Amino acid sequence: MIALRILKYLFFLTISLIIITLSIVYLNLDYKMYPLKANQELYSQEIWKVDTDSLAEELVKKMSLEEKIDQMYGEKMYKSIPKFFGNFVLKQRFPHIYVGSNERLNIPPWVLSDGPRGARVLDKDVKAVTTFPVAMARAASWNTTIEFRVHDVISKEMRANKTNYAATPCINLLRHPGWGRAQETYGEDPWLLGEFGVAAVKGIEKNNVMACPKHFALNSIENSRWVIDVSVDERALREVYLPHFKKVIQEGKPASIMSAYNKVRGKYSGSNEELLTNILKNEWEFEGFISTDWMYGIYDGIEAIKAGLNVEMPWQDEYNYNTIKEGLIDGKISENDINELVLSTLKTRLKYAFSYDSLDYTHDLILNESHINLAREVSEESMVLIKNENILPFQLGENLKIGVIGRLADTENTGDLGSSNSKSPYVVTPFEGIKNYHINNSNKVYLDKAKEINKSVELAKELDQVILVVGYDYSDEGEYIMSRGQMLKSAEAKKLIGAKGIGGDRLSLKLQEGDEMLIKEISKVNDNVVVVYVGGSAIDMSSWEEDVPSIVFSWYSGIEGGNALAKIIYGDINPSGKLPFTIAKNSNDYPYFNPYTDTITYGYYHGYTLFEKYKKEIAYPFGHGLSYSKFKYENFNLVNNNPKDSILYFSVDLTNISKVGGKEVAQLYVGFENSEIDRPLKLLRDFKKVYLDAGEKKSINFKINKSDLSYYNTEKNKWINEKIEYNFYVGGSSSENHLIKISNFLEL
Repeated sequence: MIALRILKYLFFLTISLIIITLSIVYLNLDYKMYPLKANQELYSQEIWKVDTDSLAEELVKKMSLEEKIDQMYGEKMYKSIPKFFGNFVLKQRFPHIYVGSNERLNIPPWVLSDGPRGARVLDKDVKAVTTFPVAMARAASWNTTIEFRVHDVISKEMRANKTNYAATPCINLLRHPGWGRAQETYGEDPWLLGEFGVAAVKGIEKNNVMACPKHFALNSIENSRWVIDVSVDERALREVYLPHFKKVIQEGKPASIMSAYNKVRGKYSGSNEELLTNILKNEWEFEGFISTDWMYGIYDGIEAIKAGLNVEMPWQDEYNYNTIKEGLIDGKISENDINELVLSTLKTRLKYAFSYDSLDYTHDLILNESHINLAREVSEESMVLIKNENILPFQLGENLKIGVIGRLADTENTGDLGSSNSKSPYVVTPFEGIKNYHINNSNKVYLDKAKEINKSVELAKELDQVILVVGYDYSDEGEYIMSRGQMLKSAEAKKLIGAKGIGGDRLSLKLQEGDEMLIKEISKVNDNVVVVYVGGSAIDMSSWEEDVPSIVFSWYSGIEGGNALAKIIYGDINPSGKLPFTIAKNSNDYPYFNPYTDTITYGYYHGYTLFEKYKKEIAYPFGHGLSYSKFKYENFNLVNNNPKDSILYFSVDLTNISKVGGKEVAQLYVGFENSEIDRPLKLLRDFKKVYLDAGEKKSINFKINKSDLSYYNTEKNKWINEKIEYNFYVGGSSSENHLIKISNFLEL
């Protein structure tokens, strides 16, 4: 009888706990929302005229210790967890997490929204936002002006959704194409990353949204991100993995920056004093505030405070009252340490809370016609024509039979479903785009999802034009979620332990077996084929590339991708995208990469610098991309060579020698072949995207700051310029076959 009573008690207790938990979650689905701007009624002058630096100093003096600590984390865990998971699971949306509110002192909060391809956090009655092609696609446009415009739109829609802190751009370097979150960044080259990162930050900040580039630093493996320890020597750190962050901080001037999950030289990034204080704050003079990535960002609150970490996200964990008070009592930290962190955060974010808005950020801004048109324009500029043996553009005849074939042919596929995802109002698939293009003519467009390959082959025999759509979706690559325990076990075992989650890193760079078989079989029966690859990074095409006459990288191309693809294939738009990475001939030639590892060394060479230095054969070079036009480079000159000048100026004549108007990406590289130390053979140092009419000739100007010729001297701990003969190259890709060269001895 006693045992039965205990069981009944446990049963009713369990039911009660479930009911209470569900009630808490339900109540938090319709959470209270708060204004993010300062209350004008509390100030005698316009709020944008308030001296926010002085105000921040006054506020910190008035705060109790607990109030200061409350500025150092997202929300209290008991409030945040049910709201976050309830909304995410039951409503498939990210909720507003309010950070740093203080009603007594009238300090408004701030709210984070991810946004690599569209605003992530939506207002309660907003269903969708403009979804752009992923960052890797936009990098392939080599058009920083369009990247600025994209983030201008994204930040407008963030403000309309009542958020004011953008956890973007991601500027981690693509060390290996298998990285699951490659789609979120801008490629393998630090210079390209830096230029795009600056454009993104400036576009975000234009609308009084705090930009937060991420993840600082050396975050280039997904499946072990919470546990991996990255070793790197000082020159590789300074010359390869940090230059783009430095440029974005110093030229873009973002309000904030996000620390990475991984360790660097044995210290977690969120508690890494060398990264956060010595380099970021002291050397680079960063004056904003540092937030952690969400969950598992820090493991020791005292270490993080000493390292200079301002805000723990998304809720209070390690920055709890007891830990900090004990640290103060034990003398491990001082209240002045707390004051400095809180003050730098307030000085930064109050500028945005008190800023003047030239726009009224209403819901009318979201998905307006200009935003949708920009999404299509970005798709058109980013697609890369990899190979073309006089197949494209397809002829627009009459009564043609056109097939769009593949399991992804009619799939809404905008990228991964993690933090970089955004709610789309619609997605024009490849099939829909081709069908829309032919809607007013006599041609017939067939859809075949390749469920039975024999039937697909039989259909292909009857077709005049074949568009084969292959690649990946969110299940193959993207942000990866598993328990930290399982991640640690897998990392220590150097292989997956337990069931694999959705997305993550790619173990193989090949397409799925069914895709490769489809390409091989259809290419045997139809010569008029274009393979359209959907994905976020490089792939291994070695087993089928020679079987097909044309290949287009369309990426995860946003809401208007299908319409853009049709215009590219049929010649309404001349392709102008260029690869932001190198594609190896042999996938084993990339740097070592294992998604499941607890330690790794990042070397000095990767990407085109590695392939060139060690004479590894490549399939397609960094910067490669074909056009329906042909361009000629000539008369390449160094305009000035005065030792007193801090900037070198170059010019080259570029001519469109075809009968088709088009855009070319002219790329300027500096060569270090004559260096007395170990350096890359050459590095990208400028680029320009220009349009030329058929037969038109233009003079293109470039510049290189002499400081961008330097290397990091580890003995002197400073940047040094060599007095040597430098080689300079200009052309349409990084390949020697596409470049013209000049040489000059420089007195630096």
